[in-house]
Order: sequence, then structure tokens, then C-alpha cells
Amino acid sequence: MSTAGESPEFEIARFLRQLKWTLLGLMALWLVWMLAPVLTPFVFGALLGWLGDPLVDRLERRGRSRNVAVALVFGLMTLLLTLALLILVPLLERQVKTLISTLPQYRDWFVETALPWVEARTGLDLLVWLDPDRLVDWIRDHWRQAGGFAATLFGYLSRSGFAMVAWVVNVVLLPILTFYFLRDWDVLVARVAALVPRDHIVTVSRLARESNDVLAAFMRGQFLVMLALGAIYAIGLQLVGLKVGVLIGIVAGLISFIPYLGATTGVVLAVVAALVQSQGLDLKLLILVGAVFTIGQLLESYVLTPRIVGDKIGLHPVAVIFAVMAGGQLFGFLGMLLALPVAAVANVLLRYASERYRESDLYTGEQVPIVLDATGHAGIEPAPIPTGEAPEPEAP
Repeated sequence: MSTAGESPEFEIARFLRQLKWTLLGLMALWLVWMLAPVLTPFVFGALLGWLGDPLVDRLERRGRSRNVAVALVFGLMTLLLTLALLILVPLLERQVKTLISTLPQYRDWFVETALPWVEARTGLDLLVWLDPDRLVDWIRDHWRQAGGFAATLFGYLSRSGFAMVAWVVNVVLLPILTFYFLRDWDVLVARVAALVPRDHIVTVSRLARESNDVLAAFMRGQFLVMLALGAIYAIGLQLVGLKVGVLIGIVAGLISFIPYLGATTGVVLAVVAALVQSQGLDLKLLILVGAVFTIGQLLESYVLTPRIVGDKIGLHPVAVIFAVMAGGQLFGFLGMLLALPVAAVANVLLRYASERYRESDLYTGEQVPIVLDATGHAGIEPAPIPTGEAPEPEAP
């Protein structure tokens, strides 16, 4: 039903315009889905450029040219990535080998200690339902199948010249694209802003700024907190003498974006590893493990989160998990890269829609304002004349 002053032709034109934008949006999603392998290095490079742009701008404000600032930031990012690969990959490889070599000890502890303890307190006969030997054999068989599948897959990739060339091209393109995104990020933002209709520039600028703050609060803030907690847990558990402490610490740090889940998972895994390693109840080791996670939580609550994340409204952990899983399901690895930016924009748009709804007549209701006249008597304010013309004076 058309409102006053809007003809049926206007309603049809508006519907066709909305239909056009909907079709364009669906076509854009289809193109993203079709070009996902090609777009992956571009999206990854754009994210890295967005992460490094604030530091480039800061160096520019201190008097350095844009090219020099970009070269410094790009060199720093390359150095950090190289050091991470050189340090973490061999370290994690040793930790995984240690874990695999101690799997029989974990099996013995599970069968001889954990299950009898649970059975004695619950009265359940768990050994009838859980056959550890069969479970270990099943894991071993599937591990071998996974290894065989991986070997077959890598053999296929090595034989497939096109796939290998595409993989190498993406690896080579990533640093080049990152460099160009870093150098031209402000130019790209200005060009996008120039395309926004002038009567919507204020609203779009506000929404873009809020989206940037939300995404930054998670990616630049929460991600650094995750890395810091992973380092604290890994170093602390290794210092107290836990053999697989580095592996447990990194896992606990990486899932710490979900409140309490990272610390809880790390404590459970570390306690089990400590019991298996000591072959009994080592109170000293357990107290030291608890102290490591207590110190980590205190640092996160009072130092890391307030100083790094601040009071910006970040993404809810449930929204992050759903966005990453949905993006991966729909668009593969490209969808996982786009998940967080899309979730940040959607979060801001939902807040903006909620604000508009609370200001609308649908939420507040159409109420006739009551005013006071000069004598102080209440009366109902006359409704405005829709034509905008002054009323005819009454005849004397």
C-alpha cells in the first residue's frame, strides 16, 4: 500500500530498484564463490595491509615518507613471520614427537588409574563399554590411513603441474600484494569513499569507522592477547617441567578468545599431562601448573585486555565461531578469511538497525503530544494540516 504522495508508478520503480540491487548482490556472491582460489591471496594480502596500515600512518606522522614507512613495516612483518616459522615449527615438531612417544603411558594411566577412580565413585562399569585396546587400535589404523591419504594427496599435488604452479604463484603473490596494499591503503579507502553518495556519506563514514573499531578490537587486540597468553602458558609450563607444556600452552592460548574455555582446557590438559608424567600425584608440579594459569589469567584481566583491547566493543566469541564455520562451509578458506570482516560489519549494521528501530514509531508508538496553553490548562496539540496550507479564518 503506497503512502500519501507516492504514486503506484513510484512504488513499482522503487521495487525494481531494490530487486536490481538484490540481484547484483547475489551475482557478487556467486562471483566470490567461483573465484575463491584466485581471490584468496588478494584477501589475505588486504588483511595484512589493513593490519599494518596504522603503524605506517604513525611512522608517516613522525616525518618519514610513505614508501620508507611501508618498507619498514613490511620488513618487520616479514622478519616476525620468518622468526615464528623458524622457532615454532621445530619446537612443535619435537612436542608432537614427545606426545606420540608417551601415548602408551597415557593409555596405561587411563586404564589403570582414571577409569577405576571414576568407577569406584559412580558405580558404573565403564571398562565394559570402553575397550582401550580397541580404541588405541582404531586410532592407530586411522592414523595410518590419514598418513596414507596425506602421502597420496601430496604425491598428486607434486604430479599435478597446474596445482603446484598455482600454489607457488599464491605464495609468491602474497608478499607482493601485501606490500602494494600497505603502500596504497589510504588511496584505496579514499577512492571507495568518493563513490559513496554525498547524502549518505556521514552515515556510511560512521558505520565504516565503527566496523573498523570492532574488527580492530578482535584482530589487532584479541589476537595479540591470544598470542601473549599462548607464550605465557607455553613458557611457564615448560619452566615448571611439563614435557608437553609448550604444545598445551599454545593450544590454550589460541582458544582463549572464548572466555574461560582456553584456561579451562589448558588446566585440564596440563593436569592430565602432569599426572601421567609423574605416574602419580605430584603436588608440587600440580601447584606450579595452577600457578602458571593463575598468573596468565591475572595478566589477561588486569594488563593485557585493558591495555591492548581496551573498551572497544569486539566480536562476541559465539559470533566469531559461527562466522568462521559458516564462511568455511560456504566459500572454503577464502570464506574463513572473510568471516571476521563480514561479522564485524554485520555486528555494526545490526546495532545501527536496532537504533533506528528504537527511534521509529513502530517501537515508540504514535502518541498525540499533550501541551499546556497560556493559562496552564492541558490540551491536545492540533494535528498538522497535511497540505501545508494555512487554515481559512473563521467568519465573525
